[in-house]
Amino acid sequence: MSPSTSPRNRTNLWLWIVQVLLAVVFLFSGGSKMAMSSEALAAQSHLPGSFMKFIGVCEILGALGLVLPGLFHVRPRLTPLAAMCLLVIMIGATVSTAIVMPVVLPLPLIVGLLTAYVAYGRWRLAPLDASRQRTDVGLAR
Repeated sequence: MSPSTSPRNRTNLWLWIVQVLLAVVFLFSGGSKMAMSSEALAAQSHLPGSFMKFIGVCEILGALGLVLPGLFHVRPRLTPLAAMCLLVIMIGATVSTAIVMPVVLPLPLIVGLLTAYVAYGRWRLAPLDASRQRTDVGLAR
C-alpha cells in the first residue's frame, strides 16, 4: 500500500478481506450442515437436527449477504444486516460450544468477533457506497 492510501481505503480493504474469508467459512459450515442427515447433526450436537439444518440455511444466506450486495451494488445495507444476523448465530455457537466442547471455544469466538467487526465496519467505519447503488428503471420511482 502506498503512503497516500487513506485510512478509510485501508479499512475498506480489510473489511473486504474479512468478508470474503467469513463468507467461505459460513458457506462451508452451512453447506456441511445441509449435506449431513438430520440424525447425524443431532448426534453431533445437543440441538435437534432440523434446527441445525435451519442454521445451515441461515449461514449460507448470511454468507451470500456478506459479499453479493457489495459486488453488485444492490442494497448495500444488507451487508451489515447479514453480519449482525450471523453474529447472533455465532453467539449461539459460542454458548453451545462452551457447553459441549469448551476446548475449541476460541474458534466460534474469533469468528464471532470478526463478524462483529464486519457489522460495525460496514455500518459505521466504511459503509458500502450507496451512491453507486444500481436501481432498475421501473423500480426507481
